[in-house]
Amino acid sequence: MGVDGIGARVARKEDRRFLTGKGRYTDDMSVPGMKYAVFVRSPHAHATITGIDATAARAMPGVIDVLDGKQLLADGIGNLICGWMIHSKDGSPMKMGAWRPLADKTVRYVGDAVAIVVADSVAEARDAAEAVVVDYDLLPAVTDPLQTLADGEPQLHPEAPNNLIFDWELGDAAAVDRALAAAAHVTELKIYNNRLAPNPMEPRATLGIYDAGDDHYTCYTTSQNPHLARLVMSAFYNVAPENKLRVIAPDVGGGFGSKIYIYPEEIVCLWASKRTGVPVKWTCDRTEAFLTDAHGRDHVSTVKMAFDAGHRITALKVDTIANLGAYMSLFSSCVPTYLYATLLSGQYDIPAIHANVRTVYTNTVPVDAYRGAGRPEATYLLERTMETAARELGMSPAELRRTNFIRSFPHQTPVIMNYDAGDYEASLNAAMTAADWNGFAARKAEAEGRGMKRGIGMSCYIEACGLAPSAAVGSLGAGVGLWESAEVKVNMAGTIEVMTGSHSHGQGHETTFAQLVADRLGLPIDSINIVHGDTDKVQMGMGTYGSRSGAVGMSALAKALDKVEAKAKKIAAHLMEADESDVVIEDGALKVAGTDKSVPWFQMALAAYTAHNLPPGLEPGLKESAFYDPANFTFPAGCYICEVEIDPETGRTQIVQFVAADDFGNIINPMIVEGQVHGGLAQGIGQALLEGVRYDDSGQLLTASYLDYAMPRADDVPSFTVSTSNTPCPNNPLGVKGCGEAGAIGSPPALINAITDAIGNNELTMPATPEKVWAAAQPAH
Repeated sequence: MGVDGIGARVARKEDRRFLTGKGRYTDDMSVPGMKYAVFVRSPHAHATITGIDATAARAMPGVIDVLDGKQLLADGIGNLICGWMIHSKDGSPMKMGAWRPLADKTVRYVGDAVAIVVADSVAEARDAAEAVVVDYDLLPAVTDPLQTLADGEPQLHPEAPNNLIFDWELGDAAAVDRALAAAAHVTELKIYNNRLAPNPMEPRATLGIYDAGDDHYTCYTTSQNPHLARLVMSAFYNVAPENKLRVIAPDVGGGFGSKIYIYPEEIVCLWASKRTGVPVKWTCDRTEAFLTDAHGRDHVSTVKMAFDAGHRITALKVDTIANLGAYMSLFSSCVPTYLYATLLSGQYDIPAIHANVRTVYTNTVPVDAYRGAGRPEATYLLERTMETAARELGMSPAELRRTNFIRSFPHQTPVIMNYDAGDYEASLNAAMTAADWNGFAARKAEAEGRGMKRGIGMSCYIEACGLAPSAAVGSLGAGVGLWESAEVKVNMAGTIEVMTGSHSHGQGHETTFAQLVADRLGLPIDSINIVHGDTDKVQMGMGTYGSRSGAVGMSALAKALDKVEAKAKKIAAHLMEADESDVVIEDGALKVAGTDKSVPWFQMALAAYTAHNLPPGLEPGLKESAFYDPANFTFPAGCYICEVEIDPETGRTQIVQFVAADDFGNIINPMIVEGQVHGGLAQGIGQALLEGVRYDDSGQLLTASYLDYAMPRADDVPSFTVSTSNTPCPNNPLGVKGCGEAGAIGSPPALINAITDAIGNNELTMPATPEKVWAAAQPAH
């Protein structure tokens, strides 16, 4: 490892521009003639549109035009789609209802867009939007995922009777039922996983530009996946031909999954630019984000876990209802199925598992991936059940987990996944030591002396990252491959440009990707530039989500570097009249091992392009690319321990310590990894204690601002104790696993387990607000 290479705690290169206000976000973009858009949105959760009158709005100052869904439909713009096909257990395909970018007949949630106003300023567009008269015939709404399946409830889509999208299963139901019948003990729980709003720091925005001279479209957007945006807008939504559409995702201020997909606004602004002849920019305000950004989680599950007399798990049975909202978002179908049920084995050797998942429509915002995407839901269910079982069996929660750990690898679970490597006991031991687990009883007694309730809880999580290989996900219904690409260009003076299909929106790719290059080529990190987020500059890519950038994106870069190294050595060997097998790359030079012969890197690069003295048959230049499709997912894992103190008079929870012991495989930059874990922990704590989207029975959103939707503040989050162990991933060239979602996956059950331990009542749902905790802590009457 060099000072800038793999394993070094290098400060993030990109932070200089972010901390000095020099970032370039979509809302910063300005082009000549640009106008501003405001969307007219439905105030009703369910209604038919009987008329739209924009006459007065069009006559207002500064208004360029008002466009509606009928015009959009007439121009051939297609429906938004879900890109992952799921079949019900009877073999029938999922029931995907029509989602128009601008509703032309029916609105199905508060915030559904019905028209776009384009004007000289945001203020003028907003004033005109209020003047657009939309006539509605109101329809009854349903927001409760348990209620929506009942006969007689409002129907959202004619394609989906009783609002059922699919009824899917995974595992061996008969084997599970036999094990439950023979069990020495069965733990049963009902688990609620609360609905969350993603709340990235930067709201969504888009700028659509149509150039009539070249018949070319450009879309600036806050996307985690610009190439996928170009693909679906061209191939499925009929906005523009792929070869005439450029998508640029510049600096993006957080995504957490909510910016993977294509929303109506990107489609409509591009279309509106062509219709009006002007560039059209829209920037979401925060209330609009609550109303329209895809939400996360929202599961209701029942679980049964069977144990034998030796406290070993013999079976797990799960039934889940997942609320997908009013429409199926781009990846919504895979979150409660293949990203959820396939992780229900957790870190445990469970011989029989069966999961049944029903997804439903309700008159609420569409639900899709949010940090962890299925893995937090699986971990919460499993780890709450394990903690409850330990209490029922009268044994230590640590020892119950230890009894059931998987100990040999590779390990084939009953729910598809094949775990490649891990040492779960190492993480458990590290966390227990750091948390002084054995000293908890004394701390609890001391707290009781002060009239406080103290509790401790743990969570052992595993997740599947990398979201590959393509053949596997294709067989499970994915509409695209999940490989990644990289291109390495060595310039004439020896500086490096890397074009990656991964996208950075807070992960530090401009630093970590450069560290890999610096490590391989012995070059200073400042001579390496990372390019991403532009479909005209990067050949093709699948974006960033699911902690895939290291395991897949950097592995593609490693493969491209292999090719660069091989050609560089050929050129250097020729210049030094040596055998290329004897050439090594060290400290910015190519050297003949065991001699004093060397060629500086920049001199080799210059030789590659001047081409005055190249080996016979070798083409000039030094630029290589690679596509990488991994052989398996990666499986980060860890153990989290949370200790809380609760004031029984107020129900307020104080986290007095939080320990995270993770196994991420090989680590590129420990400082960035720690930051990712801290951020994930904060989001997990937010879900457990504070956050929750709520609707009333009519479908009105009750949590449409930060006055009503609580986010974690500095005094809600403790100083974390974090550590890592390392079982390298054997299935990618770097041995990395991924770290971006771990904190959000493992923390909620650890925290709720700690609170329920403190109050002596296991009946507690997230968010564990002071009111809920106080009520649960009261003595039973």
